Amino acid sequence: MKPWDLFVIGAGSGGVRAARMAAANGLTVAVAEESALGGTCVNVGCVPKKLFYYGSHFAEGMHDAQQYGWDVSIHGFDWQVMRRKKDAEIERLNGIYQRLLENSSVTILNGRARILDKHRVEVNGEVHHFKHLLIATGGRPYVPNFPGSEHVITSNEAFYLDQLPGRVAVVGGGYIAVEFAGIFNGCGAETHLVYRGDQLLRGFDSDVRDQVTRQVATKGVNLHLNSDIERLEKSPDGFDIHFKTGEPLHVDLVMYATGRRPYTEDLGLENVKVLKHPDGTLQTDQYYRTDEPSIYAIGDVIGGMELTPIALAEAMVLVHNLQLGDAQQAQWKTLDYSNIPTAVFCQPNVATVGLTEEAARHHHKIKVFCSDFRAMKHTLTDNSERTFMKLIVCAESDRVLGAHMVGPEAGELIQGIAIAIRAGATKAVFDSTIGIHPTAAEEFVTMRSVTRQDK
Repeated sequence: MKPWDLFVIGAGSGGVRAARMAAANGLTVAVAEESALGGTCVNVGCVPKKLFYYGSHFAEGMHDAQQYGWDVSIHGFDWQVMRRKKDAEIERLNGIYQRLLENSSVTILNGRARILDKHRVEVNGEVHHFKHLLIATGGRPYVPNFPGSEHVITSNEAFYLDQLPGRVAVVGGGYIAVEFAGIFNGCGAETHLVYRGDQLLRGFDSDVRDQVTRQVATKGVNLHLNSDIERLEKSPDGFDIHFKTGEPLHVDLVMYATGRRPYTEDLGLENVKVLKHPDGTLQTDQYYRTDEPSIYAIGDVIGGMELTPIALAEAMVLVHNLQLGDAQQAQWKTLDYSNIPTAVFCQPNVATVGLTEEAARHHHKIKVFCSDFRAMKHTLTDNSERTFMKLIVCAESDRVLGAHMVGPEAGELIQGIAIAIRAGATKAVFDSTIGIHPTAAEEFVTMRSVTRQDK
C-alpha cells in the first residue's frame, strides 16, 4: 500500500479542513476519528451551545414582549423538545461533514489511531504508512480530583441531559461556566455559579469582567464567588456541596467547567520525537511542526486560543506549506495571532478584539473611552439589562488597540469592528464614521469623551 501523503488524526474543525484542502490540492489523505465527525465544535461545543443559548433566551424575550403589548402566555418549557431538535441538527451536520470529506476523496477511518513510528500509524489493527501526519485531536473537559468528583458532569454530558434539573450548580468562572449558567437559568432552573475568584471571565478586560459579574447576578444566577468546594456527597434527592468555608448547598446536578485538557492520551507519542508539555499540549514551531519532521499538530492540542476559526486558519496555513514543500520554505506562511476577535454567549453576550486595558498599558500610554447605557429596546420594559462598550486607544498614534462589548448580539457587532482594528484604524477614523441611528452599534463611533487617560 502506498503511503498516504497526509494522515490526519482527529476529524474536528482543524482536521477536517486540513484533510479537505490537502485532498483538493491533489494529496492522498486519510482521516481517523474515534467519535462523531465535526469534533467538539459541532457535537459538544459551539453549535449545540449556541442553540441552547437561543432556546434559553425566549422566556426573557416573551416577558419583554408582554410589556410591548403582546398577549403572551408562557405555559412552561420542555427541555426534551429542545434537546431532541438539537440532536437532529447535530446529526444533520455530522452527515454534511461526512459528505464533504467523501466528496473531497478523503478516506474516513472510524477508530482511535495510534502512532507506531515516524511513518506508520495503526487504526483498528490495520497499519497505515504516511509521509506526513497531522495530530488534530482537540481537547476534553477537565475535572479536578476531589471527594465526590465522580458525581459531577461536564459540558459534554450537559448537552444530553434527559431533563432540566430543578437546581443546578455550575462550577467555574470561564466562558463555558458562565454560558451554561445562563442557559440553565434562562430555561428555568435555580442556578448557582460557583467560582473561586472574585470576578468571572479571568483574562478578559477588567471592566468587562465587572459588567458580566454584576449582570449575570441581576438576571437571577446565584453567584458564589471566592468559593472552593471541599467535597460533594450524594443524597437521596440530589447532592450536597460542602464548601471549604463550611456552608452547604443542596442541588440536583453539579456541572464542572474548570478548563479543558488536550486529548493526547494513548496516541503513541512515546514512539516518536514529539514533545508533550506537562499540561498535555504538544510543542510545535510557527509552522506547526513537532520535533519529529514528519508529524505536525494544530488546534486546541497545541494550546493557544481554543477557537474553531483558529484551528481552521492553522489548517489552511499548514496545507499551504505542505503543498510548497521544504524546497520552497522561503514562501511558507505563518498565522498572525494578533487582534483575534472572540465572543462569549453568556447573557448578556460578551465580545472582544485586540488588547485589554491592562495589556495595552504595558506597552503604550493609552486613552480609554467607555459607554454604559440601557438599550432602546428595554425602555418600554422593566428589563434592567445594560450595554457596555469600550475602546482602548494609543495616546501617541491614535490607533485603536482594543474594543470590548457586553450586550445583546455583541459577537455580531464586534466582527465588523475587528476588521477596522486589524486594518489599523485610528480613533479619528471611528469618529469620522457616520453612525447608524438608532442602534447600539453607533456608540462605537460617537464616543468622544475620554473616560481616563495615562499621563
